[in-house]
Amino acid sequence: MKMTISKSIKRTDAREKIRGEAQYIGDMAFDNPLYLKTVRSTRPHAKILDIRLPDLPENCFIIDKSHIPGKNRMRTVVSDHPILAEDEVLYIGQPILLVAGPSRELVYQISEKIRIDYEDLPAVFTLEESEKQNCVFTEYSFSKGEPDTAFAQAARIIEDEYRTGLQEHVYLEPQGMAAEVKDDTVFVYGSMQCPFYAEGALTEALGRPADKIRVIQTTTGGAFGGKEEFPSLTACHTAIAALATKHPVILIYDRDEDIICSTKRHPAIIRYKAGLDDNNRVTVLDMDLLYDAGAYTGLSPVVLQRGIFSATNVYNFHHLKVRGRNFQTHTVPSGAFRGFGAPQSVFGTEMLMHNIAITLGLDPLEFKMKHILKQGDPSCTGGKIHDKVILPELVERALDLSDYRQKIQKKKKFTGVGISLFLHGCGFTGNGEQTIKGKIILRKSKDRVVLKVSSVEMGQGADTTLRKIVAHTLDLPIEKVTCEIRDTGLVPDSGPTVASRTIMIVGGLLKTAADEMKSRWNDTEDFEISKVYHHPGFLTWDNDTFQGNAYPTYSWGVNVAEVAIDPVTYDIHIEKVTGVYDVGRAIDERALRGQMEGGIAQGAGWATLEVMKSKEGRLVQHNLTDYKVPTSMDVPEIICDFMDNPYEFGPFGAKCAGELPMTGAPPAVAAAISNALGIPLNEIPVTPEMLMELEKHED
Repeated sequence: MKMTISKSIKRTDAREKIRGEAQYIGDMAFDNPLYLKTVRSTRPHAKILDIRLPDLPENCFIIDKSHIPGKNRMRTVVSDHPILAEDEVLYIGQPILLVAGPSRELVYQISEKIRIDYEDLPAVFTLEESEKQNCVFTEYSFSKGEPDTAFAQAARIIEDEYRTGLQEHVYLEPQGMAAEVKDDTVFVYGSMQCPFYAEGALTEALGRPADKIRVIQTTTGGAFGGKEEFPSLTACHTAIAALATKHPVILIYDRDEDIICSTKRHPAIIRYKAGLDDNNRVTVLDMDLLYDAGAYTGLSPVVLQRGIFSATNVYNFHHLKVRGRNFQTHTVPSGAFRGFGAPQSVFGTEMLMHNIAITLGLDPLEFKMKHILKQGDPSCTGGKIHDKVILPELVERALDLSDYRQKIQKKKKFTGVGISLFLHGCGFTGNGEQTIKGKIILRKSKDRVVLKVSSVEMGQGADTTLRKIVAHTLDLPIEKVTCEIRDTGLVPDSGPTVASRTIMIVGGLLKTAADEMKSRWNDTEDFEISKVYHHPGFLTWDNDTFQGNAYPTYSWGVNVAEVAIDPVTYDIHIEKVTGVYDVGRAIDERALRGQMEGGIAQGAGWATLEVMKSKEGRLVQHNLTDYKVPTSMDVPEIICDFMDNPYEFGPFGAKCAGELPMTGAPPAVAAAISNALGIPLNEIPVTPEMLMELEKHED
């Protein structure tokens, strides 16, 4: 009997990783390699007046902006970040020079002897300062209904403001890249999510066509968005150095260096003005989202778009006004991070709904349920919610599994229970999937099949689940289905490994190709099938007005968090988180459970432990001693459950999953802390010091 697609199997990459056989970038060997060290700005905003170099030992090199054969800009959504600084630096940690030499010790010694003279320039360090000076990178707005009229008719108006902080990715393997030139082709190897992003950046930086560049992903030890756009910079550094020195070069960051210079989650301020009718229903909402993009624009416009398209979370406010702005500050650039701008806005909206209910003396869950979206309702951008919404069923299941009702009735001071409802838009925003036109190839060779995609395995189990979709469709043992290595010279561009799109979009193409292959299986021994993604016909989107379906579909979730607060120290102990999810249909329940448990831990860390501050552009927490993330001792008991709600256009009914749990845990934990102490919370991370101050203020 054929097993169901959801039944778990062994991960196909588990054995080699457990045995230490997997080849990470640090394991690669080259003939006569040079090592690279990056010389960085020590000023947040300054002119470079002079650079004084020491005498260089034999076989050592300095690489600067003059060695860049093509354009000195890292290609991304807005290509404003120089690959190596020109005459001005905009943040502490900005790359200025590269030192190449035959040993790490030697290049470190040379780097320390380089002297750079600066003329300091005025700098802006906070969102508030940047807003006062109107340092706006990008601004968007859209509306629904008649918000001005609705505010005029409102029985009550409530205004509030919410804040979220920086977050560091803390992938297990730091950023690393290597490059060599063979037969007039530049080969770049590294730890990355998006090989074709790096290829695109290299074509511009090197002034070479793509067929003279090969980008090859090595085994990647975690990413969380931190290896989306950033590796394009290190790919350019290594490739330029390999061309300049005529040696293979290796660049692997120390952890401290990685934290200082790599992208972070955008800090945010979200301001709300809510209008309520006589029945205490929110009829109109005005939102203003401010995201700190750091020194350069990079991916921030798209991050902000997901933030504003997720701004109303699971709720249907009939009248709406949304404004979003990215601001420049002289701090390390913000960038992609799991959830991609949505966790900030969803946190704000969930806590707004929680705090309005408390202010009115209402039960937060009952208040929220009066506003939830249903099938056929308009989304915040006016697109129709096309699929069945089983949020009420998810809530009931979460309440039963957590015993929420009894616990909230019997709660005592310093113990609390909180609940969050949340969604995540699946795939790219707006026309993104139509623009990318992700392509896959499925090749049959006798009784074996090779799938060719650029979507990478980075610890999330993508190789296992993609192979499983093909094997299950073809009735083959999974050992007979393999993945081609992610080499831009060997695989088509199926799009980047981002936006929770791998299973739904790429897996959907593989399922369609496998169905066709099955029907032609006995025609010949060797043939291949390729497929290109097209949106389902019912989707509409206007990218100028932001009206229509911002996403093909949504995944949904409910979290119940339970906390205990130490009455003396105010230390926060998250005791348990219960999560119930609609991700369409699970392709592999164990792999999915791993995603959910990891996302809950990461979200709970952002909500409580992960404090990262910047003082005059310099990160105060710049190593893993100062920047604390949840350890195994901090992760709470986690209960996960899934409810089937198959998506018509997903493989076996699957939707998106990976980013969803990151969104739900922070507001559930914050609501539980609020419940424990009977005080409103408007900011994360919540720290013991913050709670002491709030309690003192309440008294």
